[in-house]
Amino acid sequence: MRKIQTRLWQILERPTEGDVAAKVCHGIIFVLIGTNVIASILGTVDWISQKWEWELYLFECFSVAIFTLEYAARIWSCTVEPRYASFLWGRIRFAVTPFALVDLVAILPFYLTVGVSDLRILRIFRLLRVFRIFKLARYTNAIQVLLGAVRDKREEISLAVIILLILILISASLIYFAEHEAQPDRFPDIPSAIWWAIVTLTTVGYGDIYPITPLGKIIASFVAVLGIAMFALPAGILGAGFTEQLQKQRGPKNPRFCPHCGHPLD
Repeated sequence: MRKIQTRLWQILERPTEGDVAAKVCHGIIFVLIGTNVIASILGTVDWISQKWEWELYLFECFSVAIFTLEYAARIWSCTVEPRYASFLWGRIRFAVTPFALVDLVAILPFYLTVGVSDLRILRIFRLLRVFRIFKLARYTNAIQVLLGAVRDKREEISLAVIILLILILISASLIYFAEHEAQPDRFPDIPSAIWWAIVTLTTVGYGDIYPITPLGKIIASFVAVLGIAMFALPAGILGAGFTEQLQKQRGPKNPRFCPHCGHPLD
């Protein structure tokens, strides 16, 4: 039994380079996730959902059955890993890891809607099926690289986001005092002006709310220019982190020195 658990854990969580069974398993699940997302999107089209309702439901049942088996297999075999060795608490610790929670969210809406007839609740839970795309993070190296970049640069990204939030509040306050008297219906209070600040800082420019006073236009010009720089800042930080992650994965080409102790490798 222990050998089966170990092999199952290797296939699902710790595949080796030449493990054919792991590649086949991951490939099947990868394709199933992609087709599930496509089916969920197409299911929102009225004529498709009406014509192929039964087929879509059968495919949903099949997919949930596979995802449930996968989730159960991970929970059952996780005790092979030393940090999850405890029979009960080890499995609980594994169940609350990010990837395990994503796996749970991928199947939970199906079981929660069994016997539910309220269309509003059904629509909400059906929408959650689209989030199955996050399961791809486990099987896609690019997403893992991106997550690693966010993890490594979380402090810098948090600082950039805080600066951005401060800038949004300051911009909203300035435009409120500049435009409130001229446009009390468009800028009745600072919370309402926050929408304008976000739209202007992101340079989206919907045009539904805009300044008409000279002071308001000057403020808007500065905010628009600052917005380009401020939104480029987290993008640059994330880009640098992404590059560092790729370099870590590839490793140095023809290294002449040990990366740990610095001694020559000759």
